[in-house]
Amino acid sequence: MGILSLNSSSIIPSNLLRVTQKSDWCPVRRQATVFCQGGGNVIKSSGVSSVLTERSSLGSTDHAATVMDAGSLVLSKNGKTQTEIVVKDLVPYGGATSTTLKGLEDAIGIVKFLKGKKFFITGATGFLAKVLIEKILRTEPDVDKIYLLIKAKNKQAAIKRMQNEIINTELFKCLRKTHGKSYQAFMLSKLVPVVGDICESNLGIEEELSNVIADEVDVIVNSAANTTFDESVWNLRYDTAININTRGPCRLMALAKKCKNLKLFLQISTAYVNGQRQGRIMERPFNIGETIARQNFLSKIPQKFLPTLDIEGEIKLSANYEANVEDNLLPQKMRELGLERARRYGWQDTYVFTKAMGEMMIDKLREDIPVVIIRPSVIESTFREPFPGWMEGNRMMDPIVLCYGKGQLTGFLVDPNGVLDVVPADMVVNATLAAMATHGMAQKPDINVYQIASSVVNPLVFQDLARLLYKHYSSSPCIDSKGRPIQVPLMKLFSSTEEFSDHLWRDALQRSGLTAMASSNQKVSQKLENICRKSVEQAKYLANIYEPYTFYGGRFDSSNTQRLMEIMSEEEKREFGFDVKGIDWEDYITNVHIPGLRRHVMKGRGMGG
Repeated sequence: MGILSLNSSSIIPSNLLRVTQKSDWCPVRRQATVFCQGGGNVIKSSGVSSVLTERSSLGSTDHAATVMDAGSLVLSKNGKTQTEIVVKDLVPYGGATSTTLKGLEDAIGIVKFLKGKKFFITGATGFLAKVLIEKILRTEPDVDKIYLLIKAKNKQAAIKRMQNEIINTELFKCLRKTHGKSYQAFMLSKLVPVVGDICESNLGIEEELSNVIADEVDVIVNSAANTTFDESVWNLRYDTAININTRGPCRLMALAKKCKNLKLFLQISTAYVNGQRQGRIMERPFNIGETIARQNFLSKIPQKFLPTLDIEGEIKLSANYEANVEDNLLPQKMRELGLERARRYGWQDTYVFTKAMGEMMIDKLREDIPVVIIRPSVIESTFREPFPGWMEGNRMMDPIVLCYGKGQLTGFLVDPNGVLDVVPADMVVNATLAAMATHGMAQKPDINVYQIASSVVNPLVFQDLARLLYKHYSSSPCIDSKGRPIQVPLMKLFSSTEEFSDHLWRDALQRSGLTAMASSNQKVSQKLENICRKSVEQAKYLANIYEPYTFYGGRFDSSNTQRLMEIMSEEEKREFGFDVKGIDWEDYITNVHIPGLRRHVMKGRGMGG
């Protein structure tokens, strides 16, 4: 999702996992861009991934349109062993509202746009923002300055965070090789740490520096968000989420209105702001106060009884709620409040609900400021740049991948024919830069939405994913604490909670040997039963978190993003490619993503001798 991951340190021990050897990276210079590529080639072919073919014609509607005529979409499988999946009566929402891209020159002029520009980026130490910063500096070293909003006590602390979390990270090793001994000087000449906090008035920035930013900045990029999938769904307080995801963009827009040379305000959102919409979901902005519950034709409640979303009222509700709750109960009550409000209006969790309200407020406040909203689906490891497989932190699907590889999770609650909408981080960044240059040069006072997603153009079906995971771990198994390879079965997929729960107990009992030991040692038997119960509860906890996404009925249209690619020159397509349709999921999952996860996230723990 738009910058979501799951902190699974409590679930995944650190004494396992083996990394496949794909670490002999070398820099290759092409034109003005440096790529660090691995020992293996990333091959684009049809492979195992599914292709979505549309049997209904989809037209565009105006800004206020919500529901298009129902159509029938067919998920046809490339794999020889899979059957065709028919998704009946998927209802597309909205329509194209972006500025027309026709009539432009054959090239967007991305590098030309970047040259000499000054940027202000929030969430600068986050996963996606760092990939964006690296690509800008590697593609156009003549960019002027990049102001980075960093939460810190003072400037020295902000500089230290910038050094440790950006400049000295492995992600920037290609730039380090390019600039050699002058690397530190180059980076410090381009990156400017700004002490601040998106939750504070005026972003917590000192007035003098705020005035400098207002005088100089050409592009504002808001990439600030909560960073863990676990926290986003279940443990995120409503007041915290509103402060960051809804009020944060309002504070940033206030700064934007002071900027004298601003060419674009760019918001990094998530495709899942579309909430519980079904069918083909179009790239369109929200109207203020719009709710998914009112749009969803599947709702059995008459629309006149459905509430209208009052964002100011939600802000006041979250701010005043603590007065009626005891301090020790407040965190949990705030989490429950967020989920209750989200589901009341048609969103699956607090994170995506507050991000959607943030989009609404941007549109309400923007006046004549050009705005681009980027909505990626689930962002995973880099496809090619600056090298394949880089990632940071456990992204959305990774705790499941890791638990399965260690033999701790042999089944999961998921629609076997459902789709996991995944996009590599570097493709999201490339699409972001293409949209930025296009609308930054046009400077038309409108709002444009780009969904970077795979579920329509190149869907990854869950049962295909299960087979790919099995293929990878069969050839490159994890190693247990005694140095033995862990053999895993093909993951079983369950669409019923009851069947999944039964499977968890059977599997836990079998792995623990509890049944055989029960008659011989009652004390040991009780201990093993407690371990089994904990293991089952952890797996059920994961399943509860993922259920709104593993049974998600929406498919994200990316027509605007596709049209953006069509106006790029061939050279720009090579240097800034984001052709999600061309991803070979088998190669990406087995040879790029999982090896990258084991190398960069698990740091090689559990590698064989």
